[in-house]
Amino acid sequence: MEAVRARKKRIFDIIQIGNRDDLPSRLFDIVLIVLILLNLFIAIFATFDCSRPYHALIDKIDLVTVLAFTAEYLLRVWTAEFLYPTASPMQAKVRYMTSFNGIVDLLSFFPYYLPVFLPQGAVAFRMFRVVRILRLFQVNAYYDALNVIGAVLRSKRDQLVSSIFIILVLMTASSLIMYGLEHEAQPEVFQNAFSGMWWAVSTLLTVGYGDIYPVTVAGRVFGTVLTFLGVGMVAIPTGILSAGFVEQYRRLEKLDSVGTDVRFVRLEIGQDHPWRGERMDRLPLPPDLVPVVIQRGQRTLLPKAEEVLLPGDGLVLAADASRDELGVDLKRVVLRGRNPWVGRLIRDLDISRRTMIVLVRRDGKLLVPSGSLRLLAGDTVLLYTHRYVPADRDAGI
Repeated sequence: MEAVRARKKRIFDIIQIGNRDDLPSRLFDIVLIVLILLNLFIAIFATFDCSRPYHALIDKIDLVTVLAFTAEYLLRVWTAEFLYPTASPMQAKVRYMTSFNGIVDLLSFFPYYLPVFLPQGAVAFRMFRVVRILRLFQVNAYYDALNVIGAVLRSKRDQLVSSIFIILVLMTASSLIMYGLEHEAQPEVFQNAFSGMWWAVSTLLTVGYGDIYPVTVAGRVFGTVLTFLGVGMVAIPTGILSAGFVEQYRRLEKLDSVGTDVRFVRLEIGQDHPWRGERMDRLPLPPDLVPVVIQRGQRTLLPKAEEVLLPGDGLVLAADASRDELGVDLKRVVLRGRNPWVGRLIRDLDISRRTMIVLVRRDGKLLVPSGSLRLLAGDTVLLYTHRYVPADRDAGI
């Protein structure tokens, strides 16, 4: 069972977004991105007349990419217990299958098989395969710069919803007013209270298609006012998003400015070492030293409280300094009352994917971080970058 679990864990590490030190994982990421782009390319190319001589080749490429997506989906379902370590294996599988990424992964290949079972609906099912374009969202997951967009939309969603609500109210009111002004002059155009909604949309959003327009003096005056008002309405969500991007990048910069560099001390745990066989939470450590990682063979473990030190382990301790000797860029952040991280869950923090929270010190106790851990004022958070210290996901992150 341990061998099977270790193999499953290794497969999970490969199919997840890999770090620079894991060649198989990096190769999997590259191949997956190429397959996604190739699948999208053939979906577009097949719509051109010049593609007719290549339909057989297109079908073969489509089959290969679909089989690859199917295998990837099954592997992700099989290893979902490592993606959701706090859930049971079955619950983890269900959580992945019902998540946004799980649904996108399923829809990217499942419609390909439907005509086999329901041939009469083959044409309709091919339309559903357009959903494969959603796989491009997975390409977004490999780039931190692109993920900033999602973080900004999440942080500003309340303001965006409010601005959209204001625009909808103005559209409805404009449609009603224009109906009253133009119905008698253009009964076939403004037939009812909502027949002017299309005109209100194109005017407020500054598109101005010109297929519906006022002909009365009062209608043109109102249309002119609404056109100027539309410029301001479009500027509201634009300003919200612009401010969100500025705040996001300032937040990331602040992370570097508030952190302090640390130096590492590495201890070899030999057969005669007094800490051999001791649990991590029972080590007599000075308050200025914090355990960062345990190097055990080829693995790098996070020091959980119940972890027992074994002969041959290398225990890395962190202390204040400007540079470490192991090439690890680690930061220590003390959360003050006004820090934006205070009161937030770790999984909701706006930090780069390359940065990992290693430990949280709270009231003298060391906490191994998980996505559901809520940070509090006074916590000391240690962070390091994946490309310097590859983390072992068995540690519970």
